[in-house]
Order: sequence, then C-alpha cells, then structure tokens
Amino acid sequence: MEKIINQEFGGERPLYFKKDLYLENVTIHAGESSLKETANIEAYKCTFEGKYPFWCCNKFTIKDCHFTEGARAALWYSKDLQMSDTLIEAPKMFREMDGLHLKNIQIPNAGETLWHCSHIVLDNVSADNGDYILMHCSDIEVNDFKLNGNYSFQYTKNVVIRNSVLNTKDAFWMAENVTVYDSEINGEFLGWYSKNLRLVNCKITGTQPLCYAEGLAMENCTMGADANLAFEYSTVEAIIDGLVTSVKNPRSGHITASGYGEIIIDENLQAPGDCKILTK
Repeated sequence: MEKIINQEFGGERPLYFKKDLYLENVTIHAGESSLKETANIEAYKCTFEGKYPFWCCNKFTIKDCHFTEGARAALWYSKDLQMSDTLIEAPKMFREMDGLHLKNIQIPNAGETLWHCSHIVLDNVSADNGDYILMHCSDIEVNDFKLNGNYSFQYTKNVVIRNSVLNTKDAFWMAENVTVYDSEINGEFLGWYSKNLRLVNCKITGTQPLCYAEGLAMENCTMGADANLAFEYSTVEAIIDGLVTSVKNPRSGHITASGYGEIIIDENLQAPGDCKILTK
C-alpha cells in the first residue's frame, strides 16, 4: 500500500484514480474531486477542505479526520465506508451510497445528509440542523443517535433505532418497517402515512402524532401532554403508559391507556371504524 504522510494537495483531482493508498496527516485544500474514482483508501488524521473529495470510491476507511465546510458533498456514489471519530462540518454528505458504518461522528450542519443510501449503521452519531436527513434510505441500524432537524427518515425502509433522542417534526413520513426502541421522539406530525411503524418503550411528544398510519404498533410508550389528536385514520395496536390528551377517529385496532383527556369520534370516521379504545 502506498503511503502519503504529512503532505498537502489542492486543485483538480490531485489523487485521482489512486488504489491501495494510506493517507496520514494530509490536508486537501480548495479544489475538486481530490480522490475521485479511487479504491481501498485509508485516511487518518486528515483534513478535507475542497469539494467532492470522495466520489465513486470503493472500500475506504476514514478515522479521526475533519471535513471543513468547504468539503461539501464529500462522499457520493461510493461503497463500503468505515468512518469513525470524525467531525463533519460540510453539508450534503453521503448520497447514493451502499454500505456505511459511522461511529463517533459529529455533523453540526447535517441538512440534506444521507440521501438514497442503503445498508447504514449509525453508532453514537450526533446531527444538528439536520433537515431531511436520511431521506429515501433503507436497511438502517441506529444506536445512540442524537438528532436536531426536521423531516427526518422520510421514505425510509427497514429501520431499527435504539437509545436515541430525535428532535424532529414530520419524522417517518411514508416510512415502512421501522422499529424504535427505548428512545425519545419530539416533534409534530410523527409517522404520518407510515406502514408497520413499531414504537417500544418510547416517549412521544408533539401535536397530532401517528395519523394515517397503517400497521402501527406501540408497546409501553408514554405520550406528552401536547401529543393531542392522535391516531386519526390509523390502524393501530397500542399499549400506552399514562394519559393520552386526545384521540381522534382511529380507523381500527386497539388502544389501551391509563386514561384520556378526550376521545373524538365524529362523522369523518373512516371504515371500518371499529377501533377499541380501552382503559387500563
């Protein structure tokens, strides 16, 4: 494996089409596509300042590195990434990728990040300003994820989330086969139009959650006082610890809670309209 240590590069494609390359304490200055069309790359303690450094790359490891704001759209159309202990200040990271394992990662400017990616593992990742993060992604495993950003996980499929805090409105819209364990989800309009969304030991806050959902399941969850007008037109099997502020027109299934502030069943109830609303 070729080694490049303590060097600086800039301009257009300085390391284009390189294979079997180890970088240590290397700085990529302003320019474009510094490592495009590469394979089997290892980067350690490197700084990336230029645009599009890792496009069309296969099998690469990034550890203890820094992507500055100038390194926008840094990782697209690539496969088999292992990234750890890295600060990502660049926007619009990770597009059209397959096989990403991110561990101990900070993304303070996470808007439009992780789009159209598959086979993703997120472990101890924090993301701020993360609007539309993880849109159209599939086969995702998440643990200890801290998110501040709206419209997250839209159109995702086959997702498992554990031990996370998601501050995000409009999360999981049109999502399919999502399970969330032992987590906190704060935000309006959670899970609308989702299919097979399962929440286990979760805390839910935010108005009008879990409406228009199909195959919704909740086990031992709690709902905040602002989580009102819940379950409208949803098919649901839910066991909820504590009170639910209001339930409106659930379509079918069973809802069991300690009590309800209000149950709204009106002329807009959709067939079959046979949901059982029970009290513990």
